[in-house]
Amino acid sequence: MDPRYPHPLIAREGWPFLGLAVAVALAFTAFGGWWSLPVWLVALFVLQFFRDPPRPVPAGERLVLAPADGRVIAVMNALDPYAGREALKISVFMNVFNVHSNRAPIDGTVERVTYFPGRFVNAGLDKASEHNERNALLIRATDGSLVSCVQVAGLIARRVLCHVAAGDRLARGQRFGFIRFGSRVDVYLPLTARPRVAIGEKVHATVSVLAELAAPAGSPADG
Repeated sequence: MDPRYPHPLIAREGWPFLGLAVAVALAFTAFGGWWSLPVWLVALFVLQFFRDPPRPVPAGERLVLAPADGRVIAVMNALDPYAGREALKISVFMNVFNVHSNRAPIDGTVERVTYFPGRFVNAGLDKASEHNERNALLIRATDGSLVSCVQVAGLIARRVLCHVAAGDRLARGQRFGFIRFGSRVDVYLPLTARPRVAIGEKVHATVSVLAELAAPAGSPADG
């Protein structure tokens, strides 16, 4: 477990919300008895939304892991505006019932973190990648590849949280941020990367493999 993020099951971003929800539910119970049941259901929703279970990391240094739970909504060639190149873009849409903790897709060093204020249109729409509030991490993988990982706020999500800065080292599966409540994550990879998912497929952060980076030229795997 990442020592800078010391919790096993509930995301630290959720502690204030969960504490408030439980306090309100207890107050309603004291005064309203069974009428407090809807409030307890809200508290239960808050608990499930901010769950953040530990995840095993698949072996394979060139594997690009899912940075978020959700459903794949794009696998396509597109312009990566954060690295200024044509890239393979894979997008994962999170609904309010998915785990919203974001995790590093690769081992590497954060070269740049850029925040963009914006709108809050439905994160399932393509235009959300360009117009919504978002936070972009440009990560240099250990083999020199550039990977852009972009947190995008959605219709309900109104807050993108990122806990890393330029110069930080990331390990695959390491928690680096959180998006509240329903959103998407876009990953831009070199065109030589091979996708391992298809549109409509459900993925889980860290556990699922989105793509595989090409072997460096001259390496044994390159043949």
